[in-house]
Amino acid sequence: MSERTAAFDFFGPRALVGPELAAGQPAPAFALLDSKLNTVTLAGFAGKPLILSVVPSLDTGVCSKQTVRFNAEAVALADQINVVTVSADLPFAQARWCSSNEVSNVTTLSDHRDMSFAEAYGTYLKDFRLNSRAVFVVDGAGVIQYAEYVPKAGQEPDYDAVLAALRPLLG
Repeated sequence: MSERTAAFDFFGPRALVGPELAAGQPAPAFALLDSKLNTVTLAGFAGKPLILSVVPSLDTGVCSKQTVRFNAEAVALADQINVVTVSADLPFAQARWCSSNEVSNVTTLSDHRDMSFAEAYGTYLKDFRLNSRAVFVVDGAGVIQYAEYVPKAGQEPDYDAVLAALRPLLG
């Protein structure tokens, strides 16, 4: 698996494992765990635009803010899109966080089991066994329309760019 040296600043420059995905590429398949320990795959989101919001841990300020913001966008767009937050947090911790933060329009999925999502999407922060911060917009056919690898842990993604990439995909 390829490593991208100094690709993410998390207590200093860190390498990310996996490819750097770009618009126009097929979204890699994934198998993640939901809060009930069921396996969820990319195929389960086919047919609707999908925002994949990737964070190191929901229990940190910027990750929390990012997830709350995408929850608000999911509320505004009702059933036109799917929004998923991926982290290596345990599924139980994700469910607790959602309950504590009144987030119910984002699906939280855990990569803790084998970090296969992180490796496939190029967000694997191997030094800490976490995901880096990134956002992907995937169309209903499974093609990436937008990819952003946020360079610093304390930096939020470009929400306006994410929403601009999403708009043409809405019915």
